[in-house]
Amino acid sequence: MKKMKVAVLGPIPRDYIITHNNEEIQKYGCVTHTAIALSNLLGSKGTVFPVTHIRKSDAPGIEELFRNYSNIDTSFISSEADMGDVIQLKFTDQNNRLETQTAFMKPIMPEDVEALLDCEVFVCVPVTDFEVPLETLRYIKENSDASIVFDAHGPTTALTTRGERITKFWVDRDLWLPYIDVLKMNLEEANCSWFQNEYTLEELRNNDEIEIEQLPNFAAHCLRHGLKSLFVTLDARGVMVYTMENGELKQQLVPSIPVDHVVDTTGCGDSFAGGIAFSMMFAPNNHIQAAQFGNAMGAQRTQGKTFDVFKSLKETQAILDKTYS
Repeated sequence: MKKMKVAVLGPIPRDYIITHNNEEIQKYGCVTHTAIALSNLLGSKGTVFPVTHIRKSDAPGIEELFRNYSNIDTSFISSEADMGDVIQLKFTDQNNRLETQTAFMKPIMPEDVEALLDCEVFVCVPVTDFEVPLETLRYIKENSDASIVFDAHGPTTALTTRGERITKFWVDRDLWLPYIDVLKMNLEEANCSWFQNEYTLEELRNNDEIEIEQLPNFAAHCLRHGLKSLFVTLDARGVMVYTMENGELKQQLVPSIPVDHVVDTTGCGDSFAGGIAFSMMFAPNNHIQAAQFGNAMGAQRTQGKTFDVFKSLKETQAILDKTYS
């Protein structure tokens, strides 16, 4: 059987975290969650290629972290530019946090992925708007048959000169959509991506989350511009999946997988993206199954502070069977 290949594009930030339980955690985040979730699901069936730029001082720690995963190839992790993300996260509750960024990675450009165009899936998990540029997505789409999974966290997040990580409108959204197959986001990111032609000042003061009834209009717009599916996560409720079939919008809520206790939600979105990417390698048109795998990996991420929370395909499939059968 052919070995599958999946590339994970985004930062590996050195994260300093204070959880909603006031516990302090320091670890490498973002791409690590996606890559290790994929590694555990794939087992001997394929290889995971993280693609990123990091600080030279972080290279030994990141190499050590991935050493225990024989199917993760670190050849495309570069410290040559000595540029990588460093982020401080203070959770105000289980799902919301204050973020400060003090170092910045070099953007991932076409030359960084040139040798990986035979991958089945590229899963892009940027956390800021400069990390995975449109130019790179266009290059992949025009030179590869791979599916592209993209997290809207990146283009809806900007940095101030004081290092504050703030949300922003994704005004050039329609330039990106033709080069994305699966777009995932939460309600706040959806709000940043679906905007009016003009606002009053009062409307902008209370512009926090998209109104649920607006989601079908937003989804239809995205799907008409090239997406195959839109996933909007609804925190503990699950994920809404939107697709277009014969010109008709289809929507389905895929309920979340219940967990008894939440230890740490950092990296849940990145882990969710890993679940989507895994499913798409084997069933590229089964968007509901992709959402189920996404939910499974996101739920697993909440269960501890380390990467030991991620389970094998057999264990994950048992969870899916129990939840969705």
